[in-house]
Amino acid sequence: MISIVAKFIIKEGEEENFLSLIEELGKASRAEEGCIEYILHKDIKKPLTFCLIEKWKSQEAVDLHNDTQHFTGTVPKIVEIAKVEIDIYQPV
Repeated sequence: MISIVAKFIIKEGEEENFLSLIEELGKASRAEEGCIEYILHKDIKKPLTFCLIEKWKSQEAVDLHNDTQHFTGTVPKIVEIAKVEIDIYQPV
């Protein structure tokens, strides 16, 4: 299993746009065979900070996800409106 933690700090005034893009991306991603979990969280103390926690069956599933049209079409739009940090984990 692979876990991805994506942290987003959204530009002021872009929260609605961000949430719309993430909803679109999440809906398609959760339908992928290799997706176990894909949940967006909002920081309790920082209203423009979000964390997306993803769990995938394998690295192969992540690679397939990263090549999908919904990923390649949506992620660049998110990067335009947010600072993004990605961390990738696996069980030990």
